Amino acid sequence: MQFSLTDSPIQDVEADAAIGFLDAEATGQAWDSLTGGLASRLVARGELSGKPHEAAVIHGPAAMRAGRLLLSGYGAPTGDSLVRLRRGAGSAWRRLRATGVQTLVVAAPSASAGAAEVEAIAEGVILSDYEPDAYKTSDRKVSALESVTICAKDVDSGVLDRAVIAAQAQNRARTLANEPGNLLPPRVLAERARELARERGLACEVLERGQLEALRMGALLGVARGSSEPPVMIVLRYRPPGETPSGSVHLGLVGKAVTFDTGGISLKPPADMDLMKYDMAGGAMMIGAMDALAQLRPNVPVTAVIPSVENMPGSQAQRPGDVVTTRSGTTVEVLNTDAEGRLILADALTYANEQGCTHLVDAATLTGAIVVALGHEHSGLFSNDSAWRQRVLDAAATAGEQLWPMPIGTGYTKLLKSPIADLANIGPRWGGACSAAAFLERFAGKTPWVHLDIAGTAWFEENLPYAPKGPSGKGVRTMVNLAMALRPD
Repeated sequence: MQFSLTDSPIQDVEADAAIGFLDAEATGQAWDSLTGGLASRLVARGELSGKPHEAAVIHGPAAMRAGRLLLSGYGAPTGDSLVRLRRGAGSAWRRLRATGVQTLVVAAPSASAGAAEVEAIAEGVILSDYEPDAYKTSDRKVSALESVTICAKDVDSGVLDRAVIAAQAQNRARTLANEPGNLLPPRVLAERARELARERGLACEVLERGQLEALRMGALLGVARGSSEPPVMIVLRYRPPGETPSGSVHLGLVGKAVTFDTGGISLKPPADMDLMKYDMAGGAMMIGAMDALAQLRPNVPVTAVIPSVENMPGSQAQRPGDVVTTRSGTTVEVLNTDAEGRLILADALTYANEQGCTHLVDAATLTGAIVVALGHEHSGLFSNDSAWRQRVLDAAATAGEQLWPMPIGTGYTKLLKSPIADLANIGPRWGGACSAAAFLERFAGKTPWVHLDIAGTAWFEENLPYAPKGPSGKGVRTMVNLAMALRPD
């Protein structure tokens, strides 16, 4: 799919279809000269009002070179205008997607639209073009789209290039998160990371069982004991051109990648256990982010650390009550084997610190408690550093991805007391997302750190106007924005 910008008005661009936008206060008059007055009549008849995801298709618009025009509503002209525009572009394209459109032209919503609007349109089209039906042998919803032209004045093409790269990387993360557990065990995920590294010029190291044992990563190895699939720790490294100054910012991205999670001996209920293939969405996010960053080349080094295991109830599986020793030397009593994500992240965070990372972000489908607290709209954000927390929040706001700051502190750490070890891996029922984050905070140490609990946002629970049911890939563009905004000093 090729994207381009043009200064030409939408009516002068030849295409199979065109997309234009109406906000909730529009009368349609802006489109009357191109549609023979039909746009205003549609509004007057109540067939089009500018509400989000509402659309009308006009075939053979009178004064346009495009074969059809889809007018898409995107809501009130206030508030989260870029989020609404991104989703409006997405829902409009999903209306057209099944009609065999190969060439598309999209008009920015106003003459004053700039770089941010262009980014939102491109991202909306690319993200909405994703389908999770990779293994269907018939009736696949394959897109025919070959080219997209966006009409906007005085916008640098580099803005569009960046948006395309980031959105395509998000779709790459979605593809990984959608893979069935039998087809993407840890060793295959590691090979996918190696392929990405070869494709993009990244350095890739895969630590296998023997190396993990030598590094005394007892928490990660304990989780993997029940599976015949060996554990791995994937390390992807990006380094900017030239010499990095001593003491430079070094971003560490840590992603949980449990390629299938049965809960282990603390077995999950069978209902919806099939969805536990996406318990590696945090790892997929970080792989997607590295895909984009290798192309966009930020000014700071970035290291992604992705611990990957299966959590299975085999005869060698760790048991409730077992004690493991982490890479840091901290001992953990495993009270619940289904609280495995924090165990593998503990060793990964320690390793990221040892690699010289000066700032850390981890992402994990960690707790059901965060879904109870925030639902499916916001990911939970926990941090030990207010300035670093704000940097991540700012990056998410630019990406249109919703994060909500949550509390941690000694009150939650106290919930993790164990009579036999330094820590227990779970606390009591209440505040479960906060006590899980408090567990991880210990392994982040004094490094500025943010933990994103994405259990409620990594998967769309139903078909949406702008996205199919399935993996969301959320967080990739936030990580891209974060890295691109950092400076070495």
